[in-house]
Amino acid sequence: MDEVKQIVGQIRKGDIKPIYFLFGEEAYFIDKLAEFIGNSILTEEERGFNQMVVYGKDVSMDDVVANAKRYPMMADRQVVIVREAQHLSRNIDQLLPYAKNPQPTTVLVFCYKYKKLDKRKALYKAIEKNGRCMESKKLYENQVTDWLRNKLLADGYPISHKAAILLVEYLGTDLGKINNELDKLKAILPKETEITPSHIETNIGISKDYNNFELKRAIGERNITKATRIIHYFAQNPKDNPFVLTITLLHTFFSQLLKYHGLTDHNPRNVAQALGINPYFVREFQTAAKNYPMRRVSQIVGHIREMDMKSKGVGAQNLHQADLLKELLVKII
Repeated sequence: MDEVKQIVGQIRKGDIKPIYFLFGEEAYFIDKLAEFIGNSILTEEERGFNQMVVYGKDVSMDDVVANAKRYPMMADRQVVIVREAQHLSRNIDQLLPYAKNPQPTTVLVFCYKYKKLDKRKALYKAIEKNGRCMESKKLYENQVTDWLRNKLLADGYPISHKAAILLVEYLGTDLGKINNELDKLKAILPKETEITPSHIETNIGISKDYNNFELKRAIGERNITKATRIIHYFAQNPKDNPFVLTITLLHTFFSQLLKYHGLTDHNPRNVAQALGINPYFVREFQTAAKNYPMRRVSQIVGHIREMDMKSKGVGAQNLHQADLLKELLVKII
């Protein structure tokens, strides 16, 4: 994330603000930036007396402000980090007087996750004037794949494109969750090892042949034999392959395919941008579009929604995941 890099660069150069208000849907960047601030501004010796970490559910805004107004001991600054600050959302406007006149020797960091700070309000404007606001937005799936590959490369671990896609398909776009799995791989594999689907299957437990990524591809190609094998595997391993993830992925795929049919420009770059996908996937949509005309895709989206309702007990009772998957495959292909 460019804004995170910018703030890190400024702090390293000594341009340190008295308030950092970190908010938004992606908790990973908020946590990492707060961790960097906590480890960078004070020396290890200074932290004992001059660094405080509090949690929003345990303190009031008055407590936070009182701590921020303290003077540092035997140091130029003190750091106060408010984790889970979203628990203070009802009283967040009480920060305004302090934001207008912050303590210059304090670095106050708010980790305000999964919520937004209204940019029209006086509080946001006061923090921007005297400190720094940063909105941490969720990355799109294609952005997560690039982030994952760049992160591993920076740590000395190249990863094959298919392996990166496999991780994102299985783990979703939660960067914290992905980062935990990457740490496992880095702890096991020597540096400069290219991470492959086989490494992921062995060390993380994602089958390189039987996963939603391969099911989506098989269905797009109308490869009934392969799709049936994968669904049979899912039925035998329901905990590792929950129906809700499979149906969500297929709904997204066919909804994007519907959008693909509506495009007038099928240039791969335009398709990737319009659908919000990694260019790696464009060929899959080209193939699927030949196998599923627009009218058929509309019908399939309806079938997927019907199966979703059945999985929740609407119009059917006590249907096993295996039966739902088989019925869905028949209706699609």
